[in-house]
Amino acid sequence: MKEINIEDLTPEKIVKELDKYIVGQDEAKKAVAIAVRNRWRRQRVEGRIKEEIMPNNIILMGPTGVGKTEIARRLARLVKAPFLKVEATKFTEVGYVGKDVQSMIRDLMNLAVNMVKAEKLQEVMQKAEKIAENKIVDMLLKKNRNRIDIDNDAPILTREEIRQRLRKGEYDKELIEISKEEKPMQIIEVFAPAGMEEIATNLQELWSDLFPGFKRKKKKVTVEEARRTFVQEEAEKLIDMDEVIEEARYRTQEFGIVFIDEMDKIIGAGEHHGPDVSRLGVQRDLLPIVEGTNVMTKYGIVKTDHILFIGAGAFITKKPSDLMPELQGRFPIRVKLNPLTAEDFRRILVEPENALTKQYKALFATEGVELEFTDDAITEIAEIAAKVNRETEDIGARRLHTVMFMLFQDLLYQLPNSKIKKVKVTPDYVRERLKNIAEDRDLSRYIL
Repeated sequence: MKEINIEDLTPEKIVKELDKYIVGQDEAKKAVAIAVRNRWRRQRVEGRIKEEIMPNNIILMGPTGVGKTEIARRLARLVKAPFLKVEATKFTEVGYVGKDVQSMIRDLMNLAVNMVKAEKLQEVMQKAEKIAENKIVDMLLKKNRNRIDIDNDAPILTREEIRQRLRKGEYDKELIEISKEEKPMQIIEVFAPAGMEEIATNLQELWSDLFPGFKRKKKKVTVEEARRTFVQEEAEKLIDMDEVIEEARYRTQEFGIVFIDEMDKIIGAGEHHGPDVSRLGVQRDLLPIVEGTNVMTKYGIVKTDHILFIGAGAFITKKPSDLMPELQGRFPIRVKLNPLTAEDFRRILVEPENALTKQYKALFATEGVELEFTDDAITEIAEIAAKVNRETEDIGARRLHTVMFMLFQDLLYQLPNSKIKKVKVTPDYVRERLKNIAEDRDLSRYIL
C-alpha cells in the first residue's frame, strides 16, 4: 500500500506548520501533533502488538472561534489524510428521524475515494493528453483530406504538420464532431428511512446496472473543448478503480480523521424521557464506531479501529465527564483551548499566512488600490474585537471578520474609483468608522 509520507513531520515540525495559520493554543497543537506522529510510529511496529496500538482520541474544549476546527482541518491537509467534519447534533439514535452515526464513516470513505482518484488521474494525465492529442490529430487529418476532395487547392497537410499547428493553438476554435458520453436525468430515486441509506444506495446502483444510464451522443464542439473531453475520458480509462478503492480504504482505516463538533450538545440534562433519550442514544451509537467496528459502505467494509476521532465542544455548562463513562474512556486526551485576548487578535491579524490584513490587501490590489495598516491601527482593531466579544456573544476570531468588513464596507462599495489609489489605516481611521458600533452595546450586538 502507498503510505502517507509523514516521516519528516516530527511533532515539533507539525506544530510549526500549524503556527502558520493558528495563533496560540499550543497545548492543542501538541496533542494533535503527537496523535498524528503516533500513527506513523504504529506503522513501524512489527508483530501482533501493532493491532493493539489504538489512536489516542482527543476532545478539544473551548468557545467557538478559538481554532478547534481549524487545527484539525489544517492537520489533515498537512498529512494528506481523509478528513471529515460533522456536527454531533445532526445525528440521532437509530429509530429517530435523522442521520445515523455510521454515515460519517461512509462519508469519510467517499472523500478518500475522491482524493485517491484525483491523485491517480493526475498521475496518468500526461499519458491521457498524448492519447487525446492523437485522436484529435486523426480527426483533423481526416477533415483535411475531405477538404482536398472538395477543393483541390486546399493545402495538403501531413500528420506532423497538423500536430504542430494543434500545439500552437491554431485549431482551437475549429469545430469537429465528437461522440460524447452523456448521463440522462435520474428517473428512479430510492428513499430509505434513517439507518438504511446504504441499502438505498445499493438499490440505486443495481437499477443503474440493469438499465445503463450512460449513452453516447454526437455533437459538434471546438477542438479546444474536444481536447478537454478526450483527456478526461482517457484518464478515466487509464486508472484502475479497484486499486483506487483499496488505497482509499487503507487511508481511511489507517489515517482517516473524523472531527465531531458540538459533542457537548449530545449530553442530556439527566432526564430519561423526551429528547434526552435520543441524545443518550447518539452517545451509545457513537461508542462502537469510536471503539472499533466494521461499517458497510458502497465500497465494501471499513474498519474504524484506527481512525482518529477528535471531539470538540464549548463545554461551558457541561463537561466531558458528563458523557457516558464508556464514551469518555474512548477520548482519553482532553485539551482546553483558551479564549482569545486582544493580543491574540492582534497576532491573528498579521502573523498567519492567511491573515485578514493580507486578504484585504490582496482584494484592494485587484482594484489598483494600495492598502496599508499602521501597527497602532492593528492594535485598535484587535481591542475593539476583544471588547465586543466580552460585552456581547464571544465568537472568537470570527469577530475579526465582522469588524474588518464594517471597517471597509463603504470603501469596498465605492471601488473602483480613479481618485482612490492608496488607503492608510490609522487608529483615527479605525475609531472614526467603528466608534458608534464599539461604544453602543446594543448596536454592536445587532451589527457585529
